[in-house]
Amino acid sequence: MSFERPDQIGLVAEMCQSFALDNGAFSHWRAGKGEVDCDAYAAWVRDWYRHPGFDWCLIPDVIDGDEARNIQLVDDWVERHSDIPSVPVWHLHESLDWLRDLMTLFPRIALGSSGEFSRPGSEVWEERMNEAMEVICDSDGRPQVKVHGLRMMDPTLFSRYPFASVDSCNVARNIGLDSSWDSFKYGAELRKSVRGVVMAQHCEDHASATVWKRSRQEQYRLLFG
Repeated sequence: MSFERPDQIGLVAEMCQSFALDNGAFSHWRAGKGEVDCDAYAAWVRDWYRHPGFDWCLIPDVIDGDEARNIQLVDDWVERHSDIPSVPVWHLHESLDWLRDLMTLFPRIALGSSGEFSRPGSEVWEERMNEAMEVICDSDGRPQVKVHGLRMMDPTLFSRYPFASVDSCNVARNIGLDSSWDSFKYGAELRKSVRGVVMAQHCEDHASATVWKRSRQEQYRLLFG
């Protein structure tokens, strides 16, 4: 649930078994708005973090910010809100040393596509993800912390990596685009609610990898046997 649309949190909290709170940095980045208001976000999180369905929240971050700024944001959040289950974002353009540090400090981290690696699924993105997995996983390919994939709710992506969770705005964006449904028989006639169920089920029909395999051949073997 994104801080960009805080008006929707009541419905989410009522309908969902569990939920996580997102700081809205992606929406700010896309719109060129600058940084998220950390104090306002923190107040919103504190209104909801004791709800039984609350799992965790993302620590404020700047997607294309430099590493020093994002380190400062993590430090500031931990100092002021250590009582709230929180997850830091490691951005793919940041150093692997910072990734290692985050793994020692948090039981769950989020991976965010950024910089030259901002397009999930691209060749350079895949190379960088493999470098990150070398750090995150042990010699058997098992992640040493829980990993959340930001903007990675695509079965062709999350089925290759041992994610504990992923997210995406794919459903919200595409349920209202009739052109996205033209290739499906009666697709353009489906109500938005039905389209959402179809898209969600498509993701639920796939699972993330149980371990990370370094070669594509090994990944395919795990997927298809």
